[in-house]
Amino acid sequence: MLTIGLLTLGDPGRLTGGYLYHQRMAAAAGDHDAHIVFTSFPVYPFPLPALRAGQVLREARRSGADVVLVDSIVAAFLAPWLVTHRFDCPLAAIVHQPPGGIDHRWLRTRVQSVADLGTYRRMRRLLVASDALVVTFTARGFPRQRVRVVAPGRDVAPASGAAGEDLREGRRAALLSVGNWVPRKGLLPLLDAFARLPAETATLHLVGDDVADPTYAEQVRARLSRRDLAGRVRVHGPVTKERVGVLYRCADVFVLPSLREPYGTVYGEAMAAGLPVVGWHAGNLPHLARDGREGLVLAPGDIDGLTGAIGRLATDEDYRAELAAGARRRAQSFPTWQQTAARFFAELRDLAD
Repeated sequence: MLTIGLLTLGDPGRLTGGYLYHQRMAAAAGDHDAHIVFTSFPVYPFPLPALRAGQVLREARRSGADVVLVDSIVAAFLAPWLVTHRFDCPLAAIVHQPPGGIDHRWLRTRVQSVADLGTYRRMRRLLVASDALVVTFTARGFPRQRVRVVAPGRDVAPASGAAGEDLREGRRAALLSVGNWVPRKGLLPLLDAFARLPAETATLHLVGDDVADPTYAEQVRARLSRRDLAGRVRVHGPVTKERVGVLYRCADVFVLPSLREPYGTVYGEAMAAGLPVVGWHAGNLPHLARDGREGLVLAPGDIDGLTGAIGRLATDEDYRAELAAGARRRAQSFPTWQQTAARFFAELRDLAD
């Protein structure tokens, strides 16, 4: 049996982001004659967890790991230790975010980026979540053969329309945006663009953690309170997986003008539900949806273009149906979780052999 020591931060059972990916792999491990043992760094202020790097690696090795897999969220903490120590077990990284992480201030991003890259250069293989991350690493001189895409999987979506909930509320279309209220998700540009449309055009539904960044959330709420958005936006806050599935199936268009999505799971989920997607030409979205085929992909910051895109999809039913069909077809090419697990364990078994 292949034993994988996965190094992460804090509680490995959290069902968000990369943690959810890891839990899906752990659940599938038995089907691939494998076992994942989690070892966690303590949740201390950055960069203090680095003080525990040697201990964490020794614990992983004592677990009988055939290969140690480093979660990108802790890569920076290993850099100093790896400079002065050798490790008698193959090391690989599972990379869910670019070097430097996301949503940090400039200095933290810069320091973490240097440390992350120092760790990654000592890995025998990088398993990355998206084609966008391949571009990031090859641009920094990493050999392409060391960087392997093992993208998050998708669940098979139920047929659209099954839920039957009216999200349009008497308007021509229902727009759905799923993302936490943090600056990179682009909620303020979205609201500015949406406000320019006639009130009867669409109803906008916002799903996500509305207190993730309290300062930004205050700005979003101030924008929502203005007269030009009165009665046109529904704030759902964080919802269950089942509830967001209902919203996907009942909406008409998905829009998220995010500046940085290392993978963009929500775009893939929306496309699998048959929704055309609208967003910026940034992060991994251009690798998921092609402009004019599965959605509309715009230059970052083009508020006029964003207004035009969501307005056209809200009012032109034939064009919307064309892009919706394209989105559903495209989503069928994305891996299922079973396919992701097969690739994941094959890559790590190859390292261990």
